[in-house]
Amino acid sequence: MHDGPGCRTNVFFVGCPLQCKWCANPESWINKKHIMFADKVCKWEKGCRACRNVCPHGSIKFADNGEPMINWNVCRECETFDCVNICPNNALKQCVKEYTVDELVAILRRDFNNWGSEGGVTFSGGDPLIQHEFFVEVLKKCHERHIHKAIETSGYAKQDVFLKIMKYIDFAFVDVKNMDKEKHKQGTGVDNELILSNIEALKKSGWQGRLVLRQPTIAGYNDSDENAYKLIEFMTKNSLYEINLLKFHRLGSTKWDQLGKDYEYNKHGDVSEEKMEHLQKLYLDNDIVCYIGDNTAF
Repeated sequence: MHDGPGCRTNVFFVGCPLQCKWCANPESWINKKHIMFADKVCKWEKGCRACRNVCPHGSIKFADNGEPMINWNVCRECETFDCVNICPNNALKQCVKEYTVDELVAILRRDFNNWGSEGGVTFSGGDPLIQHEFFVEVLKKCHERHIHKAIETSGYAKQDVFLKIMKYIDFAFVDVKNMDKEKHKQGTGVDNELILSNIEALKKSGWQGRLVLRQPTIAGYNDSDENAYKLIEFMTKNSLYEINLLKFHRLGSTKWDQLGKDYEYNKHGDVSEEKMEHLQKLYLDNDIVCYIGDNTAF
């Protein structure tokens, strides 16, 4: 309901050029099938050992008390998924389902009557730009069927790829995590130069879609007035007048656990309502529409 106009179907692509330390969808980083282990739904305490001796690599073992132990160094590279197929409780799960272009478009056509006059499909992730060759074919099919197309993207892609994809997009969210090049790299693994240049190129291209910048707002990382004023300057220079400030949350923290990863933001990153409203006022005072969270005009 909040990923573009109207009611929408969201398609999550795997693969992402960024690895944000606060990411809510870390399972989408890897551009291939892989497993997650939800230990809280595992029934090992009730004696379940269905996955014992199933793994051809021997990466699932049991402690003396019966608790399963996952060798993530092996499991991250797994391509067999025997353990997933036998787990009766869905504690071991396979991320990623493969679709052809036609299979995916058929699902979108199925949902068509539920969208209303303003709705459509939003492509998210990960980042759909990672799979740009497949993605552009999906977009062409959607265009032929007059389906409204939105994207949520980091904007981190070669400029020709970015502009080629955006030709078929009606509504775009592009994240700007931090205006400082080095801080952007510290938080995401890449700097921001390509992202900012792609946004500038899109505005100069004559693209007729609607562009809303987004910022996941993280305390101590990008919630300063200085960062806001730099972004305001960039937006004003490029005739951009909408931004969506997303308040930090930990809804994806369990996914980090299920992937055998350490989540750095377990105990910090929270931004107060007062701080969010203060940042919003900075944008509003500079004639930029600023939405907080899901309180938006779309």
